Amino acid sequence: MDNYEKTALRELKYWQKNMQRKPSIGSKMSKGMQDKINHIIPEQAHKIITEAIKNMVKMVAVGSEYTTRKPILQGSLRQREELLNKRIDFYKKAGAVSGAGTGAGGILLGLADFPILLSMKIKFLFESASIYGFDVKDYRERLYILYIFQIAFSSQERRNEIYNIIKDWDNYILTLPENSEAFDWRVFQQEYRDYIDLAKLMQLVPGIGAVVGAYANYKLLNQLGYYASNAYRMRVFKKIEL
Repeated sequence: MDNYEKTALRELKYWQKNMQRKPSIGSKMSKGMQDKINHIIPEQAHKIITEAIKNMVKMVAVGSEYTTRKPILQGSLRQREELLNKRIDFYKKAGAVSGAGTGAGGILLGLADFPILLSMKIKFLFESASIYGFDVKDYRERLYILYIFQIAFSSQERRNEIYNIIKDWDNYILTLPENSEAFDWRVFQQEYRDYIDLAKLMQLVPGIGAVVGAYANYKLLNQLGYYASNAYRMRVFKKIEL
């Protein structure tokens, strides 16, 4: 193991420790408030939102499956992550431009940023899988991508649950059905929506929407890059151990 890998392993262990910490009182209160709001929202509205996000993610995923290059099978961890960091920078800048443009355009354009940002995140995760050597044509790898998405944009309580799934991924996939229809899209959309609600609502405020939109998108994509790198490092280091 070289010095880069030793440093990456230390960073991974720190990330793993954070993924297993108990939800704070503030986190529990925030989650409880969001749950109460979700109970007030009519069931039909939840179904519509869930289907909309499900179809949107699936549409981007299908396109990304065929446009993402083949998995990179050769290269050190350092080489892979140098390439990953370039993609993170690209998507952060693209997200900031989108957030600034739509945030400056009022409520309608501000709302339009939601699907744009979502598609960027999914496309980035497909590229990340390829960079670390995993084939997105396998639906189980696409499912792993959705779990990375969730763990990056969920409450701490939900992160604890997802971490327990992905830390033992090789055994977990043995329990999976033949297709990904069993994925819990309702939880997926609620956790994601609750997590980014404040930032996206602030983006709709006249006068500050452009600044908030650019900053929020930049930070959200940077955060996704951090979670993606560690989620894949976890699998890479397991291979090294074997």
